[in-house]
Amino acid sequence: MIIYKDFITGDELLSDTYPIKIVHELIYEVQGKLTTESTAVDDKLLGANPSAEDDAGATADPSCQSGCNIVLANRLVETSYSKKDFRVYFKKYVGALLKRVQEEEPARVDSFKKGMMEALKKIEANFDNWQFFMGESMNPDGMLALMDFRDDGSPYMWFFKDGLLEEKV
Repeated sequence: MIIYKDFITGDELLSDTYPIKIVHELIYEVQGKLTTESTAVDDKLLGANPSAEDDAGATADPSCQSGCNIVLANRLVETSYSKKDFRVYFKKYVGALLKRVQEEEPARVDSFKKGMMEALKKIEANFDNWQFFMGESMNPDGMLALMDFRDDGSPYMWFFKDGLLEEKV
């Protein structure tokens, strides 16, 4: 299995357990699923015997979280941006990625710049539909992952390929 971490913050953002495809040569588009996960410990595992008088299901379980499986599994934190603030973030973040590309793969600099401009246009064209997530550290210098939904209601996320470090586990 490969875990992908933010190269700036070290936060785990995703793994290869999800279907991944590349768009604009620079973005991993990752297919997610809506799910509900429990964070509670099952009392039966601790030897507890639930009372016959308990009305199971009478209230929602506060130890359950619902949402996109990628967000929940990687403890991503939702944030929000205006279009103007996102442009400021994007320019700064792409600058950090550009330095990395210049150092590691200088032959890709022109295609990187072109691809990032195409990605920005696509993001801005659908800006109100995107949800923004940052890594667990909530470091504003790190990567923002973007989530949108397909027509069938299934979530997908975008991660900037050059902002990720791969770690085999």
